[in-house]
Amino acid sequence: MESASTELPAAFELASIEVIVDLIADMLERLMAHNDRIALSPESLTRFHSRSAPAISVLDYLKRIVKFINVEKTCLLITLHYIDQICSQMPLFTLSSLTCHRFIITSVAVSSKCLCDTFCTNALYAKVGGITVTELNILEREFLAMINWRLMTTREVLNEYYVNLVRTHSKGTYVLETTSEDSDTEMDFESEYSSPSSLSQRRTPTAGLPPPRATIEQNMAFAALQQSQRMESTSGDG
Repeated sequence: MESASTELPAAFELASIEVIVDLIADMLERLMAHNDRIALSPESLTRFHSRSAPAISVLDYLKRIVKFINVEKTCLLITLHYIDQICSQMPLFTLSSLTCHRFIITSVAVSSKCLCDTFCTNALYAKVGGITVTELNILEREFLAMINWRLMTTREVLNEYYVNLVRTHSKGTYVLETTSEDSDTEMDFESEYSSPSSLSQRRTPTAGLPPPRATIEQNMAFAALQQSQRMESTSGDG
């Protein structure tokens, strides 16, 4: 017997941080599983690459961060925005099981310092993240260079990530609450977000808002295309 879906608020600020963690982990686990199938090339190596994948899952890693660091929901969601920003600037960078954990703790540290009135020391971020302070300092500098110091985004962009995470959750555990304002556009929304490839066909954004960035699903589709092209090129050379 199927369990009933949990209804979530339409605004990410009203969702619990536990739900935000589950949504982000679900997406990142799928992204990692996809990118782990892509052969690692020397030119794609970054300081975020570890020698081997950490034993802790992304879900448990995020739960650990939330438990020991007073991290805000905004700082968790903006990690997805940072991933998309960096991938658009550095196509060879992929979030995999070798890079995800270090990327997450670095993103949380950097975004907390940028967006929050209070934040922790790098000693605590490093301890919770399972790396040394020296390593975190290096990763911060690398992170800021990769993202070109563009650390800000709008509330609308973050909520768009949240809504998309809910809609595409792999287990279908969650649904967004329906309000009288958006009930008339429900069918259009479902059609627009029905598949990763359809995300590139979004409607023109509202005036005054920044144009929508490439989403993580788009990056997954693009990575798959790149992999298939490499395979075709390799077979053609043979």
